[in-house]
Amino acid sequence: MTVTMTLGDWLALLGHFLSLSLLSIGGVITAAPDMHRYLVEQRHWLSDAQFTSSIALAQAAPGPNVLFIALMGWNIGMNAGSNHWPYAALGMLLAMIGILVPSTTLTFVAARWGHQNRELRAVRAFKQGMAPIVIALLIATGWILASSQGSTWNNWPLWLLTGVTALLVWRTRIHMLWLLAAGGVLGWFGWI
Repeated sequence: MTVTMTLGDWLALLGHFLSLSLLSIGGVITAAPDMHRYLVEQRHWLSDAQFTSSIALAQAAPGPNVLFIALMGWNIGMNAGSNHWPYAALGMLLAMIGILVPSTTLTFVAARWGHQNRELRAVRAFKQGMAPIVIALLIATGWILASSQGSTWNNWPLWLLTGVTALLVWRTRIHMLWLLAAGGVLGWFGWI
């Protein structure tokens, strides 16, 4: 896949990640559906396979899960032009600066203010109100990643396992590592 990137395109990439940075409540993975819309469907800078592979590889690697942003920027740069390495480094740099700087700055300022005013009713209400938003964004991300592999309802055992696991995490005190191990065993035997 080869795309032509102008200065305006590189600035648009930076601008989009700057704006997504402030919307990624609950972690940058929650903004993946909009990244998919923009990078794959609208701009065609990445293929669907490159997008999904960037997330899968970064999630499998040790370290912070924000690494998939660097991989997406790298892949955009690799797709841009014939001299791949400088463009790949530029794409990675712009994507990481865009996603990290605004949210890090806002988090630092808000955390200091929230800690100083933690007894205010509005601060407590804000924290409680953000939980459903984060959950909905994570569900949307899971849906986008699952639907990129074809029909999502054909994998009903996987959806059932996901629902049961979510219910167990919510209603019991079973440690998540046991649930992860159980999912691994089910997958190993080919039942899921």
